[in-house]
Amino acid sequence: MSMLNLSNQAAVEALCSGTYLENYLETIESLPDDLQRNVTLLRELDIQTRELLQEIEQNSEALLDGSYPEGSTAWKKSYFITQRALAMCQDAGDEKLHLLATISEHIENRSRLLDQYRENLEPGSKKEQEKEEPPPPRKETKHVAEPHVEKAATKRQRRSKASETPQEEAREDKDKGSGAKKKKKRKVVKKDREGSPLDFAIDPNEPTYCLCNQVSYGEMIGCDNFDCKIEWFHFNCVGLTHKPKGKWYCPHCRGDRPNVRRTDK
Repeated sequence: MSMLNLSNQAAVEALCSGTYLENYLETIESLPDDLQRNVTLLRELDIQTRELLQEIEQNSEALLDGSYPEGSTAWKKSYFITQRALAMCQDAGDEKLHLLATISEHIENRSRLLDQYRENLEPGSKKEQEKEEPPPPRKETKHVAEPHVEKAATKRQRRSKASETPQEEAREDKDKGSGAKKKKKRKVVKKDREGSPLDFAIDPNEPTYCLCNQVSYGEMIGCDNFDCKIEWFHFNCVGLTHKPKGKWYCPHCRGDRPNVRRTDK
C-alpha cells in the first residue's frame, strides 16, 4: 500500500514539475525579444541625443564668442537651432525614461508569473488547499421590518426642509438640537405600503397621523403650518390625487382656500 502511495506521489510531482517547466519556458520565451526591441530604441535615442548635444555645443560657442553680431540673421538662425536642439534633447530624454519603465514592467510581470507558478509547483500547496476547502455555511438572518417611526414620542417633532418622511424628520430634528426654527417645506411622501394599513401587521407603538388617526401608508402630504398638530395626511383622506402647487394647509389650518392659512383671532 505504501509503495502505491509513493508511486502516486512521484507521478504527481512529475506532473507538477512538467507543468512548471512548460509555464517557465512560455513566460520567458518572449522576454528577450521585448527587451531587445526596447534596448535598441534606447540605443537609437542615445545616438540622437549625442548628435543634438554636439550641435548645441557648436552653436552655443558661436553665440557666445561673438562670431555673429547679436541680432543678425546668422545669430538668430544659430539661436533658433540651439533652442530646437534643446527641446529635442528633452523629448528624447522623456522617451528614454518611458522605455526604461516599460523594460522594468516587463521584467516584473514575468517575475510575478514565475513566483505564482513556483507556489503551485508542490502538490497540496496552500493555495490549492484553499481552493478545495468549501466556504463556511452562511448563517441565515431574519430581517425584521423597522417601524416607520422609531418612537411615538417623536410624532410631534417638526420636519426639516431635507426630511422626506415622518420617520426621517424625527432623526434629523434630533441632530439639529434646539437651534432656531426654520421655515419648513412641505413634502409629499410615497410610502412602501401602497394599500390600507389594515392589510399589514401594525406595531401598537407606531404613531398615527391624518384625520383618520391611522399609521402612515400610501402617499402623504405635510401641512405647511409649522404649528399643525397632525402634520401629515393621507392623500385620499384630504381629497387629493396629486401634489398641489404652492403651499398646502390641512382642513384644520386652512382659511377660505387650501393654500391660505387660517388667521386665528
